[in-house]
Amino acid sequence: MIDIRAAKPDDFDLIWPLLRDVFRAGDTYAVDPDISKAEARAYWMAQARATYVAETVDGIVGTYYIKTNQPGGGAHICNCGYIVSPSARGQGIAATLCAHSQDEARRLGYQAMQYNFVLSSNDGAVRLWHRLGFQTIGTIPDAFAHPQLGPVDAYVMYRRL
Repeated sequence: MIDIRAAKPDDFDLIWPLLRDVFRAGDTYAVDPDISKAEARAYWMAQARATYVAETVDGIVGTYYIKTNQPGGGAHICNCGYIVSPSARGQGIAATLCAHSQDEARRLGYQAMQYNFVLSSNDGAVRLWHRLGFQTIGTIPDAFAHPQLGPVDAYVMYRRL
């Protein structure tokens, strides 16, 4: 069973290893691979409108944030970022987090969700987001310096809520 709840400040010590490992790999997020724990906390917790964790009997196995994509006239569209523990992948947790984020986005008054920078090389995420109703509305050629693949495209993906 997966329980998704709002993250508490003291959860960050358990969220950090998930973020650290994904950010250090440098192959899915456009985040400095050498980001500090304090900078990651600001990025994932403080700059977000809300942050959530997914818990199982094994502890925190995933997390996501939701934030306003653009200020002012663009504030009705949100953006989210998701990370699932490698040990919990393939169990539907990312899909569950995404469904939860869409419900939360609606509750918070957002009308749409936009992912600004989904790497074309992140096949699993691209397939999942398409399956969950997102459309690829743009491609940014050679937008990301992938550590193994070299330059890869990034997609802008969108879903009306």
